[in-house]
Amino acid sequence: MLRVNFSRCAAAASVAIAGTVLLSGQADAAVYLNGSNTATFDVTLKIIANCTISAANLDFGQSQGVLATAVNVNTTVNVTCTNTTPYNVGLTAGSGTGSTGTTRYMSGTGGNLGKVQFNLYQTAGATLWGDTQGTDTVGATGNGTSQPLTVYGNIPPQATPAPDTYKSTITATVYF
Repeated sequence: MLRVNFSRCAAAASVAIAGTVLLSGQADAAVYLNGSNTATFDVTLKIIANCTISAANLDFGQSQGVLATAVNVNTTVNVTCTNTTPYNVGLTAGSGTGSTGTTRYMSGTGGNLGKVQFNLYQTAGATLWGDTQGTDTVGATGNGTSQPLTVYGNIPPQATPAPDTYKSTITATVYF
């Protein structure tokens, strides 16, 4: 009687020679040569017109004295719209007492009735920015990435109200 002792490598080689190699975790990894058939399937996604908007605060300063000269600062509104989507961005009058349209005021937060008049412009010192589409909004076309729009803020010279913190909340809206 003849006994043959195979090592593990020799056993693996003999299986590979036989034409079938099963790897750990691949139960059906065999090679078949009898023929084949195919099937197709669709992979789909529907992109709809959409926009998002974000805005940074506009701070005219925390140590302003007499309002004898103009105070000018700016901030950014960022709009991201799907590619080729036209849009308009409007800015409301704000929450300050007496604000309407593009006439804006900041109201005192410490209980006084004072207010500070301010303006928001589409370009530095020109073209007031409002919320009426086709009249005083800013329009563009989306490109799929964030598009920054600069908001130019201005406090014109005016009678200075009592010391206090003055505030107005503006809502920026993207219409698409």
